[in-house]
Amino acid sequence: MRIVIALGGNALGNTLTEQMTAVKHTASAIVDLIEQGHEVIVSHGNGPQVGMIHHAVNELTHVVEQDFPVIPLSVCVAMSQSYIGYDLQNAIREELLNRSIVKPCATVITQVIVDPNDPAFQNPSKPIGRFMSEQEAKKLAKEKGYQVMEDAGRGWRRVVASPKPLDIVEIDTVRSLFQAGQVVIAGGGGGIPVISQGNHLKGTSAVIDKDFCSCLMAELVNADLLIILTAVEKCAINFGKPNQKWLDNITVNQAKEYCKQGHFATGSMLPKVQAAIKFAESKKDRKSLITLLEKAKDGIDGKTGTIIYNS
Repeated sequence: MRIVIALGGNALGNTLTEQMTAVKHTASAIVDLIEQGHEVIVSHGNGPQVGMIHHAVNELTHVVEQDFPVIPLSVCVAMSQSYIGYDLQNAIREELLNRSIVKPCATVITQVIVDPNDPAFQNPSKPIGRFMSEQEAKKLAKEKGYQVMEDAGRGWRRVVASPKPLDIVEIDTVRSLFQAGQVVIAGGGGGIPVISQGNHLKGTSAVIDKDFCSCLMAELVNADLLIILTAVEKCAINFGKPNQKWLDNITVNQAKEYCKQGHFATGSMLPKVQAAIKFAESKKDRKSLITLLEKAKDGIDGKTGTIIYNS
């Protein structure tokens, strides 16, 4: 099958050291799928990484070098794509060669077009950077003018706009590499958000949800399956309650109803389910799978995970 894999943050770690360790495990799971004969495109989140980069360049600007120009968030996203892609492609290449599989792997710096009038710009909601206490977050908001909010009960983080992706600028490059049998890493962090101004592309201060970007990319390369990897083996309704129920195979309509009933948290599982729905209903015989990284292979075989399909 043609598969687009959207890696969650747990597949990358939160620091440089954690990332170098995590990608080895991630690469092994990805190459398991390649070894089965599947064609793979990999996308990934970048929340902790882009936050770390943005914080570092801000400190350089305001503390070390007063005349150093402010680096836009869109450039920080590009930086995160490069260094995450660097670790991922090397880990995947090494794992492939360890299994005597000769297959090129490359990272494509990916720009994604957004609408400047997207309502998301009026309601920033996408968490980036490290988790903080409420006191620390509100102090940062006061000092830097950032908007902050609690992130699914896990702590406080800075939030920025999260507009919907409209198109992927480098999709022809991604498609060509994919069709040539290469492993492609693209759409990192949801892509670099840009606004089209004639022939000019202007970066904007936002972070696109990586699951929606992965969904769009899967549609544009005519993939068969979108795999969204997260911290749980399956989705659940009534999560954490006595009547909690794990979900196996559900239809698009069932998934939509569960979303409507509020079963999935806005800052975590909801966008994953929404992206999975969007891909599954985009064309006949397309499916989405939500599961753990190490369960992806079993999920494809129908042994675990939550599969969303169009009845």
